[in-house]
Amino acid sequence: MSIPTLLDHVVIAGPDLAALVDWFAERTGVVAAPGGAHPTGTANALVALTVDGRRGPQYIELIGPNPDRPAPELPETFGIATLDAPRVQAYAVHPADIEATVATARAGGYDPGDVSDLSRRTPDGTLLEWRLTRGENRRLDVPFLIDWATTAQPGLSDIPTIELVSLVRTEPDPAALQQILAAYGLGDGVAEVVAGEASGFRLTLRRADGELVEL
Repeated sequence: MSIPTLLDHVVIAGPDLAALVDWFAERTGVVAAPGGAHPTGTANALVALTVDGRRGPQYIELIGPNPDRPAPELPETFGIATLDAPRVQAYAVHPADIEATVATARAGGYDPGDVSDLSRRTPDGTLLEWRLTRGENRRLDVPFLIDWATTAQPGLSDIPTIELVSLVRTEPDPAALQQILAAYGLGDGVAEVVAGEASGFRLTLRRADGELVEL
């Protein structure tokens, strides 16, 4: 089992947020807490992760269309518009210096993208602000970088928890993605890439009853 040492959060996306929350609860026994809405037309719900008995700051973000959005079209964020069912779509890592990591990756042949400012408000009106990268063509197989600056990471907030056992990426030919990830210079800070029949993430959680769940 493998966990990226710099993991910030795992993104599970779906075409309907309420249905996504129900889907996650049915499999894990945990009901995600409402997170808030984004200017991109999405909204989320959150579950904190425990690792080796310690809580956070890692967390899971369940993200889908904001049900209160004015436009009927599904947002493009995290490929939501292409999904017909929930899927582990991406993950973020939290390096010590986001600008330095961007520079290292670019020097190594991969451009994580410029660092952009984003924000959302929690249900109680609190403004959360962070910075992140979007990557070449917004690739989902490569982690995006995030920096919370003075904002407390959501995984430390008063939300439900579940134990994280493993997060890996499977690829029929792991070498190409391994080379891109090596450009970050973050070592085991990023997810391990292993051989598998299909491309995708394999997220393993442990329920409160001890049962392992793979998403």
